[in-house]
Amino acid sequence: MEALAKIIAPVDFSERSAGAVRYAALLAHHFASELTLLHVFAPPQLEFGDAAGPDSMLSELYRNRAREVAQDLDQFSIQELGGVNVRRVVREGDAAHRIVEYAHQEHASLIVMATHGYGPFRRFILGSNTAKVLHDADCPVWTGAHLEQAPPAASYGLRRIVCAVDLGPQSRKTVEWATGMQTEFAAELTLVHATTPISDDPEAMAAEWLARMRQNAEAELRTLQRETQANAALVVECGEPAHVISAVASRTNADLVVIARGSAAGVFGRLRTNAYAIIRQSPCPVASV
Repeated sequence: MEALAKIIAPVDFSERSAGAVRYAALLAHHFASELTLLHVFAPPQLEFGDAAGPDSMLSELYRNRAREVAQDLDQFSIQELGGVNVRRVVREGDAAHRIVEYAHQEHASLIVMATHGYGPFRRFILGSNTAKVLHDADCPVWTGAHLEQAPPAASYGLRRIVCAVDLGPQSRKTVEWATGMQTEFAAELTLVHATTPISDDPEAMAAEWLARMRQNAEAELRTLQRETQANAALVVECGEPAHVISAVASRTNADLVVIARGSAAGVFGRLRTNAYAIIRQSPCPVASV
């Protein structure tokens, strides 16, 4: 994988975004990356339409707000930012659009942002801005439902990585990115593939057919491993992909799950419809590549 030269961490000053910044800073330390803290706020035209003309009171309020946001971002700091090359950027407009636009303009290597799920139902929620960024960004996106639980810098390291593949056209690129992270952190790597049964009741399917499907998937996974020269354990399990991947990540005590994305085209293959569920259910951050 290429070094993560430029990392972008969108900031909305919530604890969740602060946790994402901690992860971004920890990665920036390791890769000697430039880290951009990006805040996007809505101009009055997006919230109040024609009522927010150039001479209106609302417009003046928003000009004041722009100055306040810039000051807040300048003062935003966490311990992990020490020693990191940090840029602080404020943009106006639709948050997801501006994040993707800025990442593209700056040729970003990675976007790190929280899912912004709330309360006891957080595992069922993926914020609209995160979903749009996941769909539209050209670069990998690192996200998860628990980023506010970022570990302290002194203990941080990717010790175990799970790379989930659907054996489609994006799988090789995904494994290569995961093996790059494995090499950087001297981590253990597990390649996992979930075979999806046609029936909702796997036990009702012919045992012989299930065994053949598993054998074919294992053969494809071994071929992929050989082609990418991945030093990895292989896991093939039958079941719903998000559940299988989450279970493997929990079982291996993974620090990162890597899944496939296409450039500016969402998530590919059988993981496409499961990507949000994977992110919501994963016990650790998910990097979609």
